[in-house]
Amino acid sequence: MQSPIDSEETLARILQLALRAGEAILAVYATDFVIDHKADASPVTEADRRAEAIILAGLGEIAPGVPVIAEEEAAAGHLPDASDVFFLVDPLDGTKEFLARNGEFTVNIALIRNGSPVMGVVYAPTLGTLFCGKTGGAFKTQVVHGKTERLQPIRVRRAPPRLDATGSRTLGAAACEGWLKRFPDTSFIAIGSSLKFCMVAEGAADIYPRFGRTMEWDTAAGDAILRAAGGRVVTLDGQPLKYGKRADGYANPHFVAYGDPSLGAAVTRPMDTVG
Repeated sequence: MQSPIDSEETLARILQLALRAGEAILAVYATDFVIDHKADASPVTEADRRAEAIILAGLGEIAPGVPVIAEEEAAAGHLPDASDVFFLVDPLDGTKEFLARNGEFTVNIALIRNGSPVMGVVYAPTLGTLFCGKTGGAFKTQVVHGKTERLQPIRVRRAPPRLDATGSRTLGAAACEGWLKRFPDTSFIAIGSSLKFCMVAEGAADIYPRFGRTMEWDTAAGDAILRAAGGRVVTLDGQPLKYGKRADGYANPHFVAYGDPSLGAAVTRPMDTVG
């Protein structure tokens, strides 16, 4: 019997929660907001704080008692004991994109079960685009006047002869370029936040290697959507990316996200055998 927390109803309620958080972000985005810095020197704004407060309150109503690990709470040292089931939240993924006002930032909410992301919502407020997924299916929709249009199923594509890779504009870019030489021909699409996972999930890109630093709340929602769309997210030794790594401060190792499972052998091939 399916647990209620994994249900379609829960996903629908989390989707609406992401929309509310997005509204709060856009309200700040339209102002001359103040930029603060956390202890690790990373930027934070009132938009991050407002969105996280909305999400934490909403998840408390949707799933009372289920732990929530959220970026700003974690930065303040508030880390609940995560059980086998917990939420990961990045209220504003891509703060640098937010500051650059290029629109490539997202609200990320994910449900983790036994170390794997089983449900995720990624919402890009300025783009009016929302992705969601749970075990068994992934979807994309547009948001018009605060309401979602009909959810459209998405699926990873079969890898073409010339792969489309996606990744960060700056973080780990040199390492990414070197790693991609294992493929005979690739193009590169730079984009911010967890939209990289979503591009692979909808078949707009084929592969996303990541060698820069990421935290679990950065990746969990996009990872859930990509897995639901038929893709995979693995560490460099080919193991599925796991969640709940409290001993590591919830930091991720380097990883590769890809769509077509046939890419798996090349993804895990050691660099000294490439070519």
